[in-house]
Order: sequence, then C-alpha cells, then structure tokens
Amino acid sequence: MLRTVKQLSIAMTFALGALLPMKGVAAQDYDVERAVPQSNTQIQLSYAPLVSRAAPAVVNIYTKKVVRSRRSALFDDPLFQRFFGDQFSFGMPEERVRGSLGSGVIVRPNGVIVTNHHVIEGADEIQVVLADRREYEATIVLDDPRTDLAILRIDVGDEQLASLAIADSDNVLVGDIVLAIGNPFGIGQTVTGGIVSATARTQQGISDFGFFIQTDAAVNPGNSGGALVGMNGDLLGINTAIYSRTGASNGIGFAVPANMVKSVLRAALNEGQLVRPWLGVNGQSVTGDLASSLGLDRAGGVLIDNVFAGSPASLAELRAGDVIMAVGGKEVIDEPGLNFRIATMEPGAEVTLAVLSDGFIQERTVTLALPPEDPKRNITVLDGRHPFQGVKVANLSPRFNDELQVDPFLKGVIVLEVDRRTPAGRYQFLSPGDILLGINGTRIEYVADIDAALAEDAERYVYQIRRRGQAQECMIIPNRSFRCRQ
Repeated sequence: MLRTVKQLSIAMTFALGALLPMKGVAAQDYDVERAVPQSNTQIQLSYAPLVSRAAPAVVNIYTKKVVRSRRSALFDDPLFQRFFGDQFSFGMPEERVRGSLGSGVIVRPNGVIVTNHHVIEGADEIQVVLADRREYEATIVLDDPRTDLAILRIDVGDEQLASLAIADSDNVLVGDIVLAIGNPFGIGQTVTGGIVSATARTQQGISDFGFFIQTDAAVNPGNSGGALVGMNGDLLGINTAIYSRTGASNGIGFAVPANMVKSVLRAALNEGQLVRPWLGVNGQSVTGDLASSLGLDRAGGVLIDNVFAGSPASLAELRAGDVIMAVGGKEVIDEPGLNFRIATMEPGAEVTLAVLSDGFIQERTVTLALPPEDPKRNITVLDGRHPFQGVKVANLSPRFNDELQVDPFLKGVIVLEVDRRTPAGRYQFLSPGDILLGINGTRIEYVADIDAALAEDAERYVYQIRRRGQAQECMIIPNRSFRCRQ
C-alpha cells in the first residue's frame, strides 16, 4: 500500500525515535546529579575548590616567529638617498620577531599539552609557562590544522604535573554550568563562568570538522587553547574561537569538543600520524526542501550522493539516495556533524547507523576502516626535455585525497607543485591542483603513464587537464606558442 507523505513522515519520526534518545524529557531523567539551587545556602556555594583543582593544569603559551620584510619604498626615493645615502643598509630584508600568546591544557602528568593549531602556527619558538610561573620550552608532537588542535610536550623529567581528565563531550547538555580557564589578553590566568549555550554548532568555518560546544562564558583573545571545564573538573573542550565584531567577548564562544581532542591525542601518542576512520561516502546536508521531497517533516540527516566501491559503507550495503539520520544513537543534523562523528571513532570500530532507505528507517552496522592508499601516491618530479620539466605529480587515492583535502572520490594524477624557474612555472602550463587527463593522445591514469606519453620529443604537446572542476585542452608548441580552451 502506498503511503502519503504525511504518513511516511510520521512513520519515520516514530522509527527514528526508537533509535535516538527522546527529546523534551526532564534533565533528571538524564542525570540525577543535575539540579537547580534550592536554597540561599546552595546559591552561596563557591567554585573555588573546583578552580583550585583545574587551574594548575592550564598553562600560558608564548610563541615567537622571525618574519622578514622589505624596506619601504621611501628609502629608494632620490631625495632620501641624497641626504642619507645607503649608510643605514636598508637594501637588506629586515628581520623582526613577532610574538603571540594563547593557552594550553596539560592532559598527561608527564607534560603532554593540548592547545590550538592557530596558537602555535608558524612558531620558531614555543614557551610554556605553568600556573606556578615555571617556564619550559615546548616541542610539537602533532599539529592538525583541520581540527585546529595541536599536541605539545615539555620535558619535566620524572615530575608528575597536574592534569585534567578528558570527559565524554557527548554527555554535555545545554544549560550545564561550565568554567573557561585561560590567559585573555596576556594579563595572566583568568577564570570565567557561564553555561553551555549549544552542543553541536556547525557551519562556523573555524575548522574542517566544524562541530563545537558553544558557551556564554567570557572568552577573549588569549583564551585560545584554554580549558572549558565541567562541574566535575574534567575537560569538556578546548576554547577555540569567539563570535565578535570588535575582538572582545560578546558572550558567544566556541570550544572543540573533548571527544575530538581524544582522537587527536590518541594519534599523537600512539600512531604518531593522524589518519581518520573512513566511511566511504560523500553527500549533502538534508535541507528543508530536500526533506519535503524525501517525506521528512524537518531538515536533518545526510543524503548520500556516492558510495566508494569496497568502502565500509559499501560493505554495509549503503547506496546513493539513502539518508544517514544517526551515528551510534547520536542524531546527525548535517554533513559536518556526520564527519565529526566518524572522525572521533577508532579504525576498526563497529558503529550502528540509522539510515532512511526505501522509505523506512533501518539499522546498518558499519565497521570503520582507514582510507586505502590504492594506488600508491608515487610522488614524482618530472624530468626530461619536455615542457613539463620540474612539475611534481602524484597518484590520487582516498587516503592521499584526505591529506590533500580534496574530493575523496577524485582519481587520476594531480599536480602538487610547479618549479617557478622552469618554463612550466613561468608560462603556467600547469598549476597546483590540476588533474592531468591526457598527453598527446595517451590517457593519464597513473604517474607511470606520463613517462610513456613523454618518452619521445614532439613538435607540439596537446594535453587535457581538469582545473577547478572545468575540463581544458591545451597545446604547447615549444618556443612558439601556448593556448588553452575549455
């Protein structure tokens, strides 16, 4: 029997409800320890004991970076040179030291610290100052721009430092009381308090895995990398960004959830290289318009556009047109939310997905895996008597694509770098990011195919590329002309 859109929507709502925690229930149904103050005595309670335990694990981070700048055009002015000449040696690039500040959190007693990538980005020197004012030089263990997290280490010998346990951030609820500890404006360690305003903020453009805890605790420049702490003293997140038009706190701060911190820390301490689990799909967030066409009564979920052959999703029989509604019992609102849920899990983990398929909510068990590197990347710098000398190329694969942050389904040979000193660089025959499709009638699928295509000298070189999603055909006549057309 065919169902109407309304009937289908109701059926899916009830089915999904069986796989997800109920909404709208009282807070005590989740955790009996959460309660509103009942008396003046309770209102007068202090956070001081909590701060005394958590604050020693929060550090200040100071970085130094040497930057080089050219002198002003004023110094080349004939009038200036008439009076001063070259006595000040303005012809050489000027070097100066640029400093910045931030915060960090000790997460292991032996001196392992979590902070933000943007706090230590490009630094030549990183100095960590503990709460008791002791100073240490820090080294970078792992730096991950995609999550805006970095793992540092300081050498404290056999000493055991105060550290924070990392909480399960999936247990955080809107309305929970939190403390933000950091070094705002470099004035020294500061504690501010507030509540959790939201638990799954996406689309902020802060990192690739945009999924944040939002808080109204005052967070200002310098708080980056500091701790967002719950009432039991555990680390709920790393303060990362603020929403502000002036640079000062407007009561909207964002923290990277502790579960993402766990995954980056696990990679830094165990594997030494961050490779995230792979589901093997790409898709799009279900908007209001898409929801109507799918029979849903609200936006939410991820509509699968493609499934990679042999991937975990393929083995679990997911296919294009299915909608992923939940991961491990946690509702998925959009594609960044799906990416976050998968990225925080371990390779080899089994996870249950709630999937809308053929009009019904179904459970699918997926065993996550690392993205494969097939074919091997085979990074090669082209050499020889041809126009592509000095071009660095490589084979694409799901794992390499993830590192390059390009479409995981993209295949073929990608241009990584072009030596500016070569004709290819001067005349822009190729640019980083181009996908080579063919050269002189030879189809290019792997780096090895390029050697065959360029084995002999030619009077002209006709090649095809895909640049920024557009296919182009170009022709080079050595020492004479070069042109491309779409």
